[in-house]
Amino acid sequence: MRTSARILTTTFAVATVLATAACGESGSSGTSSGGGGEASGEACAPVAGDQLVVLEDDKGLQAVDNIIPAINTAYSEANPGVLDVLSSISTVLTTEDLVAMNSGVDIERKSAEDVAAAYVSDNDLGADATAGSGQVVVGAASFTESQILANVYADTLTAAGYTATVQTVGQRETYLPALERGEFDVFPEYVGTLTEYLDGDPDKAVASSDLDATVEALRPLGSAVGLTFGEPAEAADENAFAITTTLQDQLGGITTLSELAEACSDGSLVLGGTPECPTRPFCQPGLEEVYGLKFAQVNDYDLGAPTNNALKQGEISLALALSTDPVFAQ
Repeated sequence: MRTSARILTTTFAVATVLATAACGESGSSGTSSGGGGEASGEACAPVAGDQLVVLEDDKGLQAVDNIIPAINTAYSEANPGVLDVLSSISTVLTTEDLVAMNSGVDIERKSAEDVAAAYVSDNDLGADATAGSGQVVVGAASFTESQILANVYADTLTAAGYTATVQTVGQRETYLPALERGEFDVFPEYVGTLTEYLDGDPDKAVASSDLDATVEALRPLGSAVGLTFGEPAEAADENAFAITTTLQDQLGGITTLSELAEACSDGSLVLGGTPECPTRPFCQPGLEEVYGLKFAQVNDYDLGAPTNNALKQGEISLALALSTDPVFAQ
């Protein structure tokens, strides 16, 4: 499991900060916090299952966090073909692709370099680009997904004729100023997270569930600090909510949070999330306000493997997750 620390945003309240914990680290796993009262039924009580599935956020509770190429503006102006090549990756890259590639590294124990190289080859990325030349350095944070994406960018640029290398550059507080200064050239970023980070106002949310509007807000924020952006991919690593496929089948094959709310009106759901979930607008309060969900109980866990395992083991019936977690490839 990747160990990134990311700003996770919501569409109807201020941006919030949520740090993902590394697998195996201690946390408040399994601690019960106040829920929505005692359940009046059993329709959506926890049920164990080996397979997990993300439910569609059909009412736009979460802000978008699609992958988008970020490039130093001075470098982009001197090498305009680079942004075109990176944008061509966005036309192919899907959330399912990211899940599969994350699984290839974290579950199958392949290297990020090998997984990225196979993806570029399988999709013939860079082959149709106008031939380029020159050096380009792609930055990567230290977590799995960023390493994979950076190598996909670099391998695609290499296929297009550039001499591309990958450099691990730390977390956003470190790498973003370095990218702005031109210490490296390119970085695979996240639309919503970066928009909120660059805006820097904790009292209002700029990112929303509208991808076009969020990208429109991002571009001038980037321009002000010397960054240019390519086109966003369909692929998105966002807050998500998951259930077991066992419960999904029991509820008639539901696929959306709205359908979950309709099926679980008896208040029997048990929610699992981070300790901040009961107060974060993208989590329990948002689920209650936007979807009308009612909870018998809310348990807190570290994000990732602890929450996923609690869902599989039947401790909870709905879990806060990230949409590209490799668990969804199994």
